[in-house]
Amino acid sequence: MGMHVVRTPDIGEGIAEVELVAWHVKVGDTVQEDQVLADVMTDKATVEIPSPVHGKVVSLGGEVGKLISVGAELIRIEVEGAGNLKDAPAAKAPSSAAQNQTASAAAAPAADAIAVPSEAEPKAPVVAQAVAAPAAKRTPAPQAPTRTAGEKPIASPAVRHRAWELGIELRFVHGSGPAGRIVHEDLDVYLASRGQAAATGRSNAYAERHEEEAIPVIGLRRKIAQKMQDAKRRIPHFSYVEEVDVTELEQLRAKLNAKYAASRGKLTILPLIARAVVLAVRDFPMMNARFDDDAGVVTRHGAVHLGIAAQTDGGLMVPVLRHAESHDMWSTAKEIARLADAARSGKASREELSGSTITITSLGALGGIVTTPVINHPEVAIIGVNKIVERPMMRNGMVVGRMMMNLSSSFDHRVVDGMNAAEFIQAIRAMLESPAMLLVE
Repeated sequence: MGMHVVRTPDIGEGIAEVELVAWHVKVGDTVQEDQVLADVMTDKATVEIPSPVHGKVVSLGGEVGKLISVGAELIRIEVEGAGNLKDAPAAKAPSSAAQNQTASAAAAPAADAIAVPSEAEPKAPVVAQAVAAPAAKRTPAPQAPTRTAGEKPIASPAVRHRAWELGIELRFVHGSGPAGRIVHEDLDVYLASRGQAAATGRSNAYAERHEEEAIPVIGLRRKIAQKMQDAKRRIPHFSYVEEVDVTELEQLRAKLNAKYAASRGKLTILPLIARAVVLAVRDFPMMNARFDDDAGVVTRHGAVHLGIAAQTDGGLMVPVLRHAESHDMWSTAKEIARLADAARSGKASREELSGSTITITSLGALGGIVTTPVINHPEVAIIGVNKIVERPMMRNGMVVGRMMMNLSSSFDHRVVDGMNAAEFIQAIRAMLESPAMLLVE
């Protein structure tokens, strides 16, 4: 038997280290060639590391969240033959008891540890670390109910009446009876864990709570935090907000969808705004730029590689619509939808998540009145789209209902002056308020 060491591969693009975000194997597992061993994250994307051999996992190179240098040992696999660890004797196979102990330690956290979900399993719950209450002695809290959304707790009329008198909401009580039925003993256990609140007749909504939850910032969440911190630290932001009357734009969109939705796809407002940005940067090229502040060089781009901020289960990502200037509104809509789906499913490539020259961010119906978006470093401008609301407006001396939307945009004040930013947004506003201009070249 020999030992094969799998090392962190050189992923390219000058990357010196990666973050370990998920293990797909544990000590003692038998792995096949090409089976995925782990996920690592670069500054741009998550990369799967496959096994080059068939064998048995002997050791892992670190815990989830660890930064690992390129070329460092990632995992050791016991294989038939000599393996690739030629300069050191083959590791002695651990005893059966040691294997079981090691495998158990790798598979489950200690009682006081915090279990962190991997990027591959974003919906796995994080185990909270409970902080003891000041009381000298506490009864452990009962197991949380495992009811589905909208499911009503099962209990007899007598149990329900007693719960009502004690101010207990049965939806918070774990049922130990058949089919999860709540019995009087369950109320006693619940009272022991919530004694003071129940004794005073207060409902659980007003009970004191002492639990805390510590969640390590790793994986995509760490990358987002680092990027946002870097952007705010390095870029002197200023924001400019303007309201836009999109009544005619919405009417045009409705007509286009009525006529072409079946053959070309449905349009949202985002492709129309994207087209306005593409046309506006022709007259304001300083907006479609990237600032290398280390070198002191601003690069203005002829191509518009439009970043579209997208919310995913793991956090905010910015897939890139490359050469947006070459897309009409329908192909823009299709590509935005494809990129958003790829980002949310974790299938977006590094190329699809890098290289943007200007970014649009929108919270849709949750967009609020005003936002102050953070610039996607090293870009110099970001266009924030707020929600559309119908408001009374004065037109020709009369009060009429109009569809209004605010654009909340941020700029790098080292590169963009306030007047330039205002003129740029006003150019976009003019096209959105007279949408026929979007169709004229």
